[in-house]
Amino acid sequence: MEGIFITILDLTGTFVFAISGIRLASGKNIDWFGAYIIGLATAIGGGTTRDVLLDVTPFWMLDGKYFLTTGVALLATLLFKNKIFRLGNTLFLFDAIGLGLFTIVGISKSLEAQLPFWVCIVMGAITGSVGGLIRDVLLNEVPLLLRRDIYALACVTGGVVYFMCLQLNFSTSITELTAALVVILVRVVAMKFHIHLPVLNSLKNPYSDKTDKS
Repeated sequence: MEGIFITILDLTGTFVFAISGIRLASGKNIDWFGAYIIGLATAIGGGTTRDVLLDVTPFWMLDGKYFLTTGVALLATLLFKNKIFRLGNTLFLFDAIGLGLFTIVGISKSLEAQLPFWVCIVMGAITGSVGGLIRDVLLNEVPLLLRRDIYALACVTGGVVYFMCLQLNFSTSITELTAALVVILVRVVAMKFHIHLPVLNSLKNPYSDKTDKS
């Protein structure tokens, strides 16, 4: 039952992350195939990075349903683009949902590898956020991960809640669902109320005032 639940989270995360990538690509004059590639990179980028770090075969090499799910996301976007593109917050909402779901998938797979809890939290953050990073880099956008927005920190918060729930003896399904909702909630609340980390201001070059005296 637990494996089925993780699979549902994984495919749902793949679908919504693919849509977020395709949605952003729509404003870049990219053709359908290019949009599919952007959606696929968004959907599998974080998990691929996680699997490489865990020294296992990347998940999409063992199962073709991720390619199919991305194709369904592209088809859904093309069929309902007038509704999807008209909603200004669509990209943000799909990205937030994918962030939460993939964070839990990353934590769960790291737990299966019997890694320490802090490594699992890091792997959850990587799984959730790196796909969006790759998407933004491919589309020449400043990555959300590097902006002052609460992004990867939302994944870390969800990871901490995950292990708190385990300590309280919550069932695995309730733990995963609660942690995913926390990630999504933190992301949404931070955006709605403009909560962000302090910005690192430019630092003065200590050598700028020195002149060449040679």
